[in-house]
Amino acid sequence: CLSFLLLPFAVKAQATQGKFGYLSYNAIFQAMPEYEVSRQKLAGLKSKYDKEAQRSEEEFQRKFAEFLQGQEFPENILLKRQHELQDLLTKSIRFKEESQKLLVQAEKDLQADMLYLLNEAIRAVGVERGYAYIINTDGNTCPFINPAMADDVTNYVKEKLQLPISVEP
Repeated sequence: CLSFLLLPFAVKAQATQGKFGYLSYNAIFQAMPEYEVSRQKLAGLKSKYDKEAQRSEEEFQRKFAEFLQGQEFPENILLKRQHELQDLLTKSIRFKEESQKLLVQAEKDLQADMLYLLNEAIRAVGVERGYAYIINTDGNTCPFINPAMADDVTNYVKEKLQLPISVEP
C-alpha cells in the first residue's frame, strides 16, 4: 500500500531527472546567416591590416638595402640609420601584435549579438520543452549520449532562429 503512494513521486523524479537535450553549438552558430557576414567583414579587416603590414615590411626592406649600400658613410650617419631601422622594426612588430588584438576584439564584437540570439534560443527551447539542461557536444566533450534518455535539440533551436531544419535520413 505504501508503494502505491510513492509511485507518483518516483515517476515524476525519473521523468525530470534524465530529461536533457544536446546540440552542436558551433554547427548552429555557423548556420546563422549573420555568421557568414561577420566572417566576410573580418576577412576585409584582416586584409587591410595585412596590406599595411606588407607596406611596412617593404619600407623596412628598402631602408635596409639603403643602409647596406651606404656602408661608406661616417659612423654617426650609420648609427642614425641603424636606429631608424630598429625603430621601423619595433613599430612593425607592435603593429602586428596590435592588429592581432584588434582582430580578436572585432570578431567578438561582430559575433556578440549572434551569440546572444543563439543563447536565448537555447534557453527558450530548454524552458519550453522542460529540459533540466542542454549539453553542447562540441569538442568531443560528451562522447556518448543515450538517445533514449536525451533529445537532439538542434532542429528546435534552428526553428527558434528561423534557420533551415536538418532532415535526418
